[in-house]
Amino acid sequence: MYSLPKLEPIRDIRAIAVLTSGGDSPGMNPAIRGIVRSALNRGIQVYGVQRGFAGLIQNDLELLTSASVSNIVQRGGTLLKSARSLEFRQAEFRQKAAEQLAERGIEALFVIGGDGSLSGAHLFEAETGIPVIGLPGTIDNDIFGTDDTIGFDTAVNTALDAIDKIRDTADSHERHFLVEVMGRNSGFLATHVGIAAGAEMIIVPEHPVDIAALSEQLALNRNSGQGSSGIIVVAEGNEAGLTYRLAEQLKQHGQSPHVCILGHIQRGGIPSGHDRVLASCLGAVSVEYLLAGYSDILVGVQQGEVTDIPLDNLLRYRKGLDPELLRIALQLHR
Repeated sequence: MYSLPKLEPIRDIRAIAVLTSGGDSPGMNPAIRGIVRSALNRGIQVYGVQRGFAGLIQNDLELLTSASVSNIVQRGGTLLKSARSLEFRQAEFRQKAAEQLAERGIEALFVIGGDGSLSGAHLFEAETGIPVIGLPGTIDNDIFGTDDTIGFDTAVNTALDAIDKIRDTADSHERHFLVEVMGRNSGFLATHVGIAAGAEMIIVPEHPVDIAALSEQLALNRNSGQGSSGIIVVAEGNEAGLTYRLAEQLKQHGQSPHVCILGHIQRGGIPSGHDRVLASCLGAVSVEYLLAGYSDILVGVQQGEVTDIPLDNLLRYRKGLDPELLRIALQLHR
């Protein structure tokens, strides 16, 4: 269980809106439920925004009830749908969205999403003055200021389930597999998956790979009897096709790895118990933060404690991969 802050209400709020934006992540539904039920129990109306910031601009909102969020904690994806909005990057459309919220009497906005969505939320409050509270919803776990993000644990376990099956084929055919996981320019997901899966090697953006050395190590493992098969976990990176290029480079050095791209299966599926608890706690407590006078914050977790992080920190700082975790991962390589 997380250590929760003790907050005293000082602000009177009558209506709020909540949206999910960017890539979906398992646990967004429990977060929505946490916000809705916590607000309703305090007499606050809650509007759900369909399709993220795009729906906010299009004024596609619906009033949510307690029944609206019943039986959703076990569902992956997001009840409110999600989308990316190029229009929201323009000040005129952000102002339009703010005016439409004001017309409905909505006094605050809750945004569940990744760093891009939360940065947009910060800009929205800065320009319009409408209080914004953010929740970290991303499988990448790359949001500065929070140790954990909604969906990360589920994505790790989804990847593990796939890799355990891939390893059976790798052993049967005495092959190495390059297994690509998501994570963009962050190696959090790849590192956790690689350690938990007992991967022979992990390739992440934070640690450049030497193809010649990697090929030599694979050959050494095979010749010494340590292993003629195995799993190499690769973070997808910002450039499409990275893992296929790595495979081609390894072939030029005498190796013949197979490639498996896990892709979007990591973003779907039933949320783990951990993600359900995390999302529910952050959702419920985020309402308490709003009523206590907070805004322009991310509600996240640090060392087991639910806490607030200024949203502008996400623009100024980047969350780095724990060097000790990476060191341990490298020590466990063959």
